[in-house]
Amino acid sequence: MQIKTMAEYFASGESPEILFWVGCAGSFDQRAQKITKAFATILTKIGIRFAILGKEESCTGDPARRAGNEFIFQMMAQNNIMVLNNYAVKKIVTTCPHCFNTLKNEYPELGGNYEVLHHATYLQQLIDEGKIRVKEGGAFKGRKITYHDSCYLGRGNDIYEAPRKVLEVLDATLIEMKRCKSNGLCCGAGGAQMFKEEEKGTTRINFERGREAVETGATVIASNCPFCMTMLTDGVKEQGKEDSVKVLDIAELIAMDLEG
Repeated sequence: MQIKTMAEYFASGESPEILFWVGCAGSFDQRAQKITKAFATILTKIGIRFAILGKEESCTGDPARRAGNEFIFQMMAQNNIMVLNNYAVKKIVTTCPHCFNTLKNEYPELGGNYEVLHHATYLQQLIDEGKIRVKEGGAFKGRKITYHDSCYLGRGNDIYEAPRKVLEVLDATLIEMKRCKSNGLCCGAGGAQMFKEEEKGTTRINFERGREAVETGATVIASNCPFCMTMLTDGVKEQGKEDSVKVLDIAELIAMDLEG
Protein backbone atom coordinates (compact mmCIF):
# COMPACT_ATOMS: atom_id res chain seq x y z
CA MET A 1 0.00 0.00 0.00
CA GLN A 2 1.37 3.37 -1.06
CA ILE A 3 0.18 6.35 0.99
CA LYS A 4 1.04 9.90 0.01
CA THR A 5 2.78 12.13 2.54
CA MET A 6 1.95 15.75 3.30
CA ALA A 7 5.24 16.67 1.64
CA GLU A 8 4.13 14.98 -1.59
CA TYR A 9 0.76 16.73 -1.55
CA PHE A 10 2.47 20.04 -0.79
CA ALA A 11 4.96 19.60 -3.65
CA SER A 12 2.12 19.07 -6.13
CA GLY A 13 0.12 22.04 -4.81
CA GLU A 14 -2.69 19.83 -3.51
CA SER A 15 -4.28 19.34 -0.11
CA PRO A 16 -5.70 16.14 1.40
CA GLU A 17 -9.08 16.01 3.14
CA ILE A 18 -7.48 14.74 6.33
CA LEU A 19 -4.10 14.07 7.88
CA PHE A 20 -3.93 10.54 9.31
CA TRP A 21 -1.81 10.77 12.47
CA VAL A 22 -0.38 7.26 12.75
CA GLY A 23 1.24 7.51 16.18
CA CYS A 24 4.17 5.60 17.68
CA ALA A 25 2.31 2.35 18.29
CA GLY A 26 0.69 2.41 14.87
CA SER A 27 4.11 2.93 13.29
CA PHE A 28 6.33 0.56 15.23
CA ASP A 29 4.26 -2.01 17.15
CA GLN A 30 3.62 -5.05 14.92
CA ARG A 31 0.10 -5.63 16.23
CA ALA A 32 -0.86 -1.96 16.01
CA GLN A 33 0.48 -1.77 12.46
CA LYS A 34 -2.45 -4.00 11.46
CA ILE A 35 -4.84 -1.35 12.81
CA THR A 36 -3.02 1.32 10.80
CA LYS A 37 -3.31 -0.80 7.67
CA ALA A 38 -7.00 -1.55 8.28
CA PHE A 39 -7.88 2.12 8.70
CA ALA A 40 -5.81 3.16 5.68
CA THR A 41 -7.47 0.40 3.65
CA ILE A 42 -10.93 1.72 4.54
CA LEU A 43 -10.01 5.29 3.57
CA THR A 44 -8.45 4.13 0.30
CA LYS A 45 -11.40 1.91 -0.68
CA ILE A 46 -14.00 4.63 -0.14
CA GLY A 47 -11.94 7.29 -1.89
CA ILE A 48 -10.93 9.62 0.94
CA ARG A 49 -7.95 11.81 0.05
CA PHE A 50 -5.67 11.47 3.04
CA ALA A 51 -2.02 11.91 3.87
CA ILE A 52 0.47 10.96 6.54
CA LEU A 53 3.50 12.88 7.76
CA GLY A 54 5.76 9.86 7.36
CA LYS A 55 9.24 10.51 8.74
CA GLU A 56 8.20 14.03 9.75
CA GLU A 57 5.82 12.65 12.39
CA SER A 58 7.23 12.23 15.88
CA CYS A 59 5.67 11.24 19.21
CA THR A 60 3.04 13.68 20.48
CA GLY A 61 4.85 13.73 23.83
CA ASP A 62 1.93 12.19 25.73
CA PRO A 63 3.99 9.55 27.57
CA ALA A 64 6.58 12.16 28.58
CA ARG A 65 3.95 14.47 30.08
CA ARG A 66 2.17 11.60 31.87
CA ALA A 67 5.51 10.48 33.32
CA GLY A 68 6.16 14.02 34.56
CA ASN A 69 8.75 15.24 32.03
CA GLU A 70 7.13 18.50 30.95
CA PHE A 71 10.28 19.78 29.24
CA ILE A 72 10.44 16.81 26.86
CA PHE A 73 6.70 17.07 26.20
CA GLN A 74 6.90 20.74 25.23
CA MET A 75 9.92 20.12 23.00
CA MET A 76 8.14 17.31 21.13
CA ALA A 77 4.86 19.19 20.92
CA GLN A 78 6.42 22.38 19.58
CA ASN A 79 8.32 20.44 16.93
CA ASN A 80 5.13 18.71 15.78
CA ILE A 81 3.15 21.95 15.79
CA MET A 82 5.79 23.62 13.63
CA VAL A 83 5.53 20.80 11.07
CA LEU A 84 1.70 20.78 11.12
CA ASN A 85 1.42 24.56 10.83
CA ASN A 86 3.93 24.66 7.98
CA TYR A 87 1.58 22.40 6.01
CA ALA A 88 -1.47 24.40 7.15
CA VAL A 89 -3.09 21.22 8.47
CA LYS A 90 -6.73 21.73 9.42
CA LYS A 91 -8.14 18.25 10.14
CA ILE A 92 -6.41 15.31 11.85
CA VAL A 93 -7.72 11.78 12.42
CA THR A 94 -5.87 9.30 14.60
CA THR A 95 -6.40 5.69 15.70
CA CYS A 96 -4.84 6.35 19.13
CA PRO A 97 -6.89 7.95 21.95
CA HIS A 98 -3.67 9.13 23.61
CA CYS A 99 -2.58 11.00 20.47
CA PHE A 100 -6.18 12.24 20.05
CA ASN A 101 -6.36 13.63 23.58
CA THR A 102 -2.98 15.36 23.34
CA LEU A 103 -3.51 16.85 19.87
CA LYS A 104 -7.06 17.98 20.67
CA ASN A 105 -6.76 19.22 24.23
CA GLU A 106 -3.12 20.01 24.92
CA TYR A 107 -1.64 21.35 21.66
CA PRO A 108 -3.91 24.45 21.41
CA GLU A 109 -2.18 26.17 24.34
CA LEU A 110 1.10 25.83 22.44
CA GLY A 111 -0.27 27.16 19.16
CA GLY A 112 -1.53 23.93 17.59
CA ASN A 113 -5.20 24.46 16.72
CA TYR A 114 -6.75 21.73 14.57
CA GLU A 115 -9.96 19.78 14.18
CA VAL A 116 -8.97 16.46 15.73
CA LEU A 117 -11.06 13.30 15.50
CA HIS A 118 -10.59 9.82 16.85
CA HIS A 119 -11.15 7.21 14.16
CA ALA A 120 -14.25 5.89 15.96
CA THR A 121 -15.97 9.25 15.49
CA TYR A 122 -14.71 9.60 11.92
CA LEU A 123 -15.89 6.09 10.98
CA GLN A 124 -19.31 6.87 12.45
CA GLN A 125 -19.50 10.04 10.34
CA LEU A 126 -18.56 8.12 7.18
CA ILE A 127 -21.22 5.49 7.95
CA ASP A 128 -23.87 8.18 8.56
CA GLU A 129 -22.92 9.83 5.23
CA GLY A 130 -23.31 6.50 3.43
CA LYS A 131 -19.66 6.40 2.39
CA ILE A 132 -18.99 3.22 4.36
CA ARG A 133 -21.22 0.25 3.59
CA VAL A 134 -20.73 -3.23 5.02
CA LYS A 135 -21.64 -6.57 3.48
CA GLU A 136 -24.97 -8.19 4.23
CA GLY A 137 -24.41 -11.22 6.47
CA GLY A 138 -20.77 -10.37 7.04
CA ALA A 139 -18.18 -12.12 9.18
CA PHE A 140 -19.69 -10.89 12.46
CA LYS A 141 -23.42 -11.33 11.84
CA GLY A 142 -25.01 -12.88 14.92
CA ARG A 143 -21.73 -13.01 16.85
CA LYS A 144 -21.36 -11.60 20.34
CA ILE A 145 -19.07 -8.58 20.66
CA THR A 146 -18.13 -6.71 23.83
CA TYR A 147 -16.65 -3.24 23.65
CA HIS A 148 -13.93 -1.84 25.92
CA ASP A 149 -14.07 1.90 26.63
CA SER A 150 -10.54 3.27 26.61
CA CYS A 151 -9.96 5.91 29.29
CA TYR A 152 -8.81 8.72 27.02
CA LEU A 153 -11.72 8.33 24.62
CA GLY A 154 -14.38 7.60 27.22
CA ARG A 155 -13.93 9.31 30.55
CA GLY A 156 -11.28 11.66 29.16
CA ASN A 157 -13.30 12.98 26.22
CA ASP A 158 -16.84 11.68 26.83
CA ILE A 159 -17.01 9.67 23.59
CA TYR A 160 -19.07 6.56 24.25
CA GLU A 161 -21.69 6.28 21.53
CA ALA A 162 -19.64 6.71 18.33
CA PRO A 163 -17.74 3.41 18.59
CA ARG A 164 -20.91 1.58 19.58
CA LYS A 165 -22.75 2.99 16.57
CA VAL A 166 -19.88 1.77 14.36
CA LEU A 167 -20.27 -1.72 15.82
CA GLU A 168 -24.05 -1.66 15.22
CA VAL A 169 -23.59 -1.83 11.44
CA LEU A 170 -21.89 -5.24 11.77
CA ASP A 171 -25.24 -6.82 12.70
CA ALA A 172 -23.61 -8.42 15.73
CA THR A 173 -24.93 -8.60 19.29
CA LEU A 174 -23.23 -6.04 21.53
CA ILE A 175 -22.86 -7.27 25.11
CA GLU A 176 -21.72 -4.71 27.66
CA MET A 177 -19.33 -5.55 30.46
CA LYS A 178 -20.58 -4.72 33.96
CA ARG A 179 -18.07 -1.90 34.16
CA CYS A 180 -18.58 0.16 31.00
CA LYS A 181 -18.92 3.71 29.71
CA SER A 182 -18.28 6.26 32.50
CA ASN A 183 -17.83 3.38 34.96
CA GLY A 184 -15.41 1.51 32.69
CA LEU A 185 -12.21 -0.09 33.96
CA CYS A 186 -8.81 1.01 32.66
CA CYS A 187 -6.84 -1.59 30.70
CA GLY A 188 -3.85 -0.84 32.92
CA ALA A 189 -1.67 1.03 30.41
CA GLY A 190 -2.76 4.64 30.88
CA GLY A 191 -0.75 7.43 32.46
CA ALA A 192 2.51 6.08 30.99
CA GLN A 193 1.93 2.76 32.81
CA MET A 194 2.48 1.10 29.41
CA PHE A 195 6.18 1.75 29.83
CA LYS A 196 6.76 0.65 33.43
CA GLU A 197 6.01 -2.25 35.73
CA GLU A 198 2.85 -1.89 37.76
CA GLU A 199 2.86 -1.45 41.52
CA LYS A 200 2.40 -4.58 43.63
CA GLY A 201 -1.15 -5.77 44.17
CA THR A 202 -3.31 -8.86 44.21
CA THR A 203 -3.70 -8.95 40.41
CA ARG A 204 -2.84 -7.03 37.26
CA ILE A 205 -5.46 -4.61 35.98
CA ASN A 206 -5.40 -6.09 32.48
CA PHE A 207 -5.95 -9.58 33.94
CA GLU A 208 -9.01 -8.26 35.78
CA ARG A 209 -10.33 -6.56 32.65
CA GLY A 210 -9.61 -9.63 30.54
CA ARG A 211 -11.63 -11.74 32.97
CA GLU A 212 -14.57 -9.30 32.81
CA ALA A 213 -14.52 -9.36 29.00
CA VAL A 214 -14.34 -13.16 28.77
CA GLU A 215 -17.19 -13.53 31.28
CA THR A 216 -19.59 -11.75 28.88
CA GLY A 217 -19.43 -14.80 26.60
CA ALA A 218 -18.38 -12.61 23.66
CA THR A 219 -16.06 -14.09 21.04
CA VAL A 220 -14.76 -10.66 20.00
CA ILE A 221 -13.49 -7.84 22.22
CA ALA A 222 -13.65 -4.56 20.31
CA SER A 223 -10.99 -1.98 21.14
CA ASN A 224 -10.20 1.54 19.97
CA CYS A 225 -6.67 1.96 21.33
CA PRO A 226 -3.34 0.24 20.55
CA PHE A 227 -2.37 0.22 24.24
CA CYS A 228 -5.69 -1.35 25.23
CA MET A 229 -5.17 -3.86 22.42
CA THR A 230 -1.90 -5.07 23.96
CA MET A 231 -3.21 -5.19 27.52
CA LEU A 232 -6.51 -6.90 26.66
CA THR A 233 -4.76 -9.48 24.47
CA ASP A 234 -2.53 -10.40 27.41
CA GLY A 235 -5.59 -10.45 29.70
CA VAL A 236 -7.37 -12.91 27.41
CA LYS A 237 -4.27 -15.11 27.26
CA GLU A 238 -4.15 -15.18 31.05
CA GLN A 239 -7.71 -16.53 30.96
CA GLY A 240 -6.57 -19.23 28.52
CA LYS A 241 -9.06 -18.04 25.89
CA GLU A 242 -6.76 -16.70 23.15
CA ASP A 243 -8.00 -19.32 20.66
CA SER A 244 -11.72 -18.58 21.13
CA VAL A 245 -11.76 -14.86 21.98
CA LYS A 246 -10.17 -12.32 19.64
CA VAL A 247 -9.27 -8.71 20.43
CA LEU A 248 -9.81 -6.49 17.36
CA ASP A 249 -9.85 -2.77 16.74
CA ILE A 250 -13.09 -1.29 15.39
CA ALA A 251 -11.27 -0.36 12.17
CA GLU A 252 -10.25 -3.99 11.67
CA LEU A 253 -13.85 -5.11 12.21
CA ILE A 254 -15.16 -2.65 9.61
CA ALA A 255 -12.36 -3.42 7.14
CA MET A 256 -13.24 -7.13 7.25
CA ASP A 257 -16.87 -6.48 6.32
CA LEU A 258 -16.40 -3.49 4.00
CA GLU A 259 -18.25 -3.63 0.69
CA GLY A 260 -16.10 -3.48 -2.45
